[in-house]
Amino acid sequence: MSDKLPRITAKELVKFVESRGFTLVRQSGSHMIYKNEDGLRTTIPFHAGKIIHPKLLKSILSDLDVKAEDFKDLYQG
Repeated sequence: MSDKLPRITAKELVKFVESRGFTLVRQSGSHMIYKNEDGLRTTIPFHAGKIIHPKLLKSILSDLDVKAEDFKDLYQG
């Protein structure tokens, strides 16, 4: 299996984040701030059709407390 993360758009990432129990708490310009009941928070730069850079995706997954290796199995894109 490849070590690379899948290429994912901001729109797809928002679906994944919401499926993990996060809700949109506010938006500042193109940045959407999500929080869950445990207090974890992440910010997603939302440009619907653009691919999220792999380093940024890895950082967001870290905020979500999801390992990059697990994301490949969890994400059903």
